[in-house]
This record gives sequence, structure tokens and C-alpha cells, in this order.
Amino acid sequence: MARAQAIGEICLRLKLITQDQLQQALEKQKQLKTQESLGDVLVNMGLIGEKDRVRCLGEQWGVPFVDLSETQPDPEALKMVSQDLARRQKVIPIAHNNGKLTLAMKNPLDIFVIDEIRLMTGVEVEPMIATEEDIVSAINRCYKSEASVKKVVNEVMRDIEGTEIDFTTTEPVKEEDISIEQLKELSEEAPVIRLANLIISRAVQDGASDIHIEPGRDAVRVRFRVDGILHEALAVPKKIQASLISRVKIMAEMDIAEKRAPQDGRIGAVIDGRQFDFRVSTLPSVYGEKIVLRVLDKSSISIGLNKLGLLPETMERFESLIVRTYGIILVTGPTGSGKSTTLYSVLSKLNSGEKNILTIEDPVEYELAGITQVQINSRAGLTFAAGLRTMLRQDPNIVMVGEIRDAETAIIATEAALTGHLVLSTLHTNDAPGAITRLIDMGIEPFLISSGVIGVLAQRLVRCICTKCKEQYKPPLDAVKRLGIPLDEGSSVTFYRGKGCDYCKGTGYKGRIGIYELMIMNDKIRDLVLTRASSHTIREAAIQTGMKTLKEDAMEKILLGTTSLEESLRVIYSG
Repeated sequence: MARAQAIGEICLRLKLITQDQLQQALEKQKQLKTQESLGDVLVNMGLIGEKDRVRCLGEQWGVPFVDLSETQPDPEALKMVSQDLARRQKVIPIAHNNGKLTLAMKNPLDIFVIDEIRLMTGVEVEPMIATEEDIVSAINRCYKSEASVKKVVNEVMRDIEGTEIDFTTTEPVKEEDISIEQLKELSEEAPVIRLANLIISRAVQDGASDIHIEPGRDAVRVRFRVDGILHEALAVPKKIQASLISRVKIMAEMDIAEKRAPQDGRIGAVIDGRQFDFRVSTLPSVYGEKIVLRVLDKSSISIGLNKLGLLPETMERFESLIVRTYGIILVTGPTGSGKSTTLYSVLSKLNSGEKNILTIEDPVEYELAGITQVQINSRAGLTFAAGLRTMLRQDPNIVMVGEIRDAETAIIATEAALTGHLVLSTLHTNDAPGAITRLIDMGIEPFLISSGVIGVLAQRLVRCICTKCKEQYKPPLDAVKRLGIPLDEGSSVTFYRGKGCDYCKGTGYKGRIGIYELMIMNDKIRDLVLTRASSHTIREAAIQTGMKTLKEDAMEKILLGTTSLEESLRVIYSG
């Protein structure tokens, strides 16, 4: 207990938390069945970030903390420790001065790792502490690959055919000419396995959310979606299309003989010590099967509400919703807008150990300790509606439904809210007021909606300006007026943008943050719902009663320098 109290005292001294928040965390730690440290509990509750936890841990152990996102390791120091050793032990050299090697470590108390590096380098090691995520990111950024992608692909081709590949002229191959037995043999060859692993590991290193393997007429294009934008990663020769696609299908436990119908599968992998799941989908196309892998990092969901990008006023209003004991809270937005992350963050905050929390999802993307999560299985008859109906007999306090897709699920969720349960779910609508008309279109009676729904949060994700290359500039007046910022005659406003650097790979952006629109149900909106008013009418009423629109939220984040005008125009204003 002394160790936990020490972490708490450090957090208080650094003014990361208040005394009340510390007490809440200590109470939650007692209620948890697993022996979690107080630092982990504070992170899971969203009260501090992972860097804050590691910084406090460093103070407790008497080891300096280093923020690798703001520190550039010395190239000469990097040469002293191999990339393989750095990845295996989660360390990265920072500097070499006066016969000492300064080393950022995940666990600076691990004397075996320190001794190994001392023996390998022949110098004394001065340990510092850093987050595991920052160490892995720094390794990916600082250690250059020993071979280019083209060289790796050529090695694969040499092993398969004994020939070099001319990337300008690659003859197409008819997949029908290759038998299933040949495909199995080719896909189990070490070179093809190496190429598939290269694509997946490189996507993880780049922070991709999706991997697209797209057959074309003359080559197979591989693209990664990073921060919501697709980037070309590499081109694979057409000659190894069949074996590469078969390899991915085998990894996902799909039928490689079936090429004419779409298939779905899943791959589990541990990369750089982190557990990843890849949701795999195939789609037959003119030039072969296209494969898309959705990357799910099991370790990245410890995100607190305070990290999502909610402005203070919106955060206060949203927190007043999630502490209610009954009602439906809907999170809306297009696919890939971060709805699941928001719901998981809410569940992490509400997971106190005193409440029975159940979720039904398709699929279960992230596993949360202390919460019962149910996976949809349509073949076995376990649909959202059937699962939700059964879950209500399990004495739940809070229920999370992955998505409301049909009227039956919507009706059961509404009735659950009216009988004393807090229900969280998602809906595909463009804005918050649109959720109401969407439910009515599904066939839900307006009186059920007005009584059951207590709030709707619409959201989008915009890229953040890279902190390493951020610069100021004066935007064109017509763009400012389009944004809705009132300007006096002759006045100007300062915006920010990223110039592009190695840290952000020349994009000017690093990471993403949410843009939000929170509509809380009140008497005026309920009256409009009962009269089946249009979405536009409901929207006007919500704005009059304090709702900040998506565009207004984006405008504030532009003025704060969090995101850029161009990015907001792309995500918010183009719609």
C-alpha cells in the first residue's frame, strides 16, 4: 500500500489530480479483483495519461523521465545498440557522453537488460524511463530499415523464381492457371511469409488503422490508412499476387479455393510486445481479390474522456449525462469517426466495480477488465436484439449495444432505458438531431424516443497539426468568412499549419482528435419529437438551448491551433 500511496502523493504534488480524485481511485483499486497498481487505475479512469504515470513512476524510483516525442536520439549513440536488441528489450540509446550511454528504457530497474547492453557496448549505462509506446515509435523512426522495400520484394522473387524483377514491366498472371495445391505450397514458402509479415509490421509501425491490398492490371498496390488518409506504401509485382493473397487468407483461416464470393476472417498477432487483432475482409474484383485488414491495437484503448478532445463546456455537459442511472445515450457519425473509442472511454470511466456492465458487439474490438462482453453470432441466432433481450435478464446497470441496426433492437433498447437501465449505443447519422429522425424512420414511436433518449453525441475525427513543424500564417479572408468567424474591417486572424517534417513524414499532421456536437434532450426538443418535427427544426431548437455544432467546435480547435483550416474544411465543411 506504501507504493500506491507514494504514486498518489507524487500525482498530487505535480497537480495531476485532486485529493477527491485520488480517493476515488483508491476506492476503485480496492473494488477491483485484479491487483492493479494505483497508476494503472488512474490511467484507466482517464484522470492521468500514460506519460504522466511513467513520469510519476520515474520520480518514485529516482530515475529521470524522458519524453521521446520531444527528444532526438544521437545518431552515434544509435549505432551502439542494434535494432534487434532495441526492439527485443524495449530500449533506445539517446546519447553517448563521458563514457556513458544514456538509455531510455521501459523498465529502468531491469538490471539484466542493463548488464546485457553494458557487455555489448563496453560502456556504462545511465538509464532513463520512457513510455513503451514512445520507445517503439522512436525505434521505428530512428532505425532505418537495412533493406528497401524493393530489395525485400526482389529477394522474395529470387527465392520464388530465381529472377530479379523489373518494376517497370511485370507480366500479368492468370490465377486460374495455378492449382489450389500450388497456391498452398507458394503461400507457405518462407519468402511469401516474409513479405506478408513485412506489410503487416510496417503498417503497425506507421500507425495505420487499415491495410488495403489491391490487385491491379500490372501490379498489386498496398496502401495504409494513417490518420484517416490513405497513403501508398508499396507496389508488389503481379507475379506473386496469388501467393500473397492466399497467404493472408490462410492467416485469417479463410477458404483459399473460394475466389468468387466475399469472405471475412481474423488474424491475431503480437508485434513489438503489443497484442493486435486484424479484421480481414476479401472482395472479388476484376483483377483478383482485394483484401482489407482493419488494425485493432488491443493495448491502445486505455483512453480517458479527457483525451478525446471534448471542449471543457461540452465535457461538463457530457459527464452530466453518463452519470445518470437510466436513459439512452447515442453516439453518431460515419464509419471510422471514433464512435467505439468514445463508448469504450465512457465504459472505462463508469467501470467502478459497483455496477454490472454488459456489452454486445460485432465484433468485440477491445477487451475491458471487469466488464462482460458478448460477441454477435448470427449463425447461432445471437443477434443484437436476441442478445440484448437476454442481457436484460442478467441484472445489468449499464448496457452497451455496439450498433442499433434495426427497429427490434431499437425498441428493446428504448424499453430497457425506460425500465431503469443506462443504455449506450451508436447510430449512423451525420449530426446529432438526425438521430431522432433516424429512429422515427425505423418505426420507433415518438413517445418512446422522447422518454428514452437523454442525449446524442455526434462526432468526426480531424488530424492534429504536427507539434514539431507547426507554424503560424494569415489565412485568406474568404476562407475565414466561410468558416463563420466574424472579422472587423481590416482585421486579421492567425491560424496554424504543419510545414512537414520527418516526425510527421512530411504530412504536417500527427495523430487525430475528435470534433463533437452534443444534443441533450430537454422539454422543448421532446415536444418537437412528439410532433414528428423535421431534423432541421430539432437542430434549431437544440442550438437555441446551448448545443455547439460540429462546425463551431471545429472553429474553436482551429483557433486553438489544434487542427488546421484545410483539415476542417475537408472533414466538416465539405459535408
